[in-house]
Amino acid sequence: MNDMEYIQSKVTNEEKLKYTLSYYRFKGQKIVFTNGCFDLLHRGHVEYLLKASGLGDVLIIGLNSDNSVQKLKGPGRPLQDEYTRALILASFSFVDHVILFDEDTPLHLIEFLQPDVLVKGGDYMPEEIVGSNVVTAIGGTVQIIDYIPDFSTTKLIDKLKSAE
Repeated sequence: MNDMEYIQSKVTNEEKLKYTLSYYRFKGQKIVFTNGCFDLLHRGHVEYLLKASGLGDVLIIGLNSDNSVQKLKGPGRPLQDEYTRALILASFSFVDHVILFDEDTPLHLIEFLQPDVLVKGGDYMPEEIVGSNVVTAIGGTVQIIDYIPDFSTTKLIDKLKSAE
């Protein structure tokens, strides 16, 4: 398998991931889950994902589909299609799997994955995070990672527009 095939293999779906999850659990590995749009990847995303990966053995990223991003962010978004965004995320050595979801929230995916650690960024209270009740009910934890100031996709888009 060449490098591109390896990266592509990390972009998965529920059916393929079902068996892999069983293997991880059999090996006693801690599964970490986070999600987002990751439209224009920037330093804030990289540092956030790297910190998330350090909370367990396996990092799975739920990636909003193009349709889901458009509903959340409005017309003109995403700037990059879902396949491109998934490949970029999957290219990081600390990311084990990327799985797309089309819903407004990743609740279904969290129920399916039943991660040991659910990670979000920002100023949330753990109980406000979608799926936190699912994760805590199975004995998992919810972790909040602070955003890095001055790094956001919106700020990057604004900067690019002002440079025109």
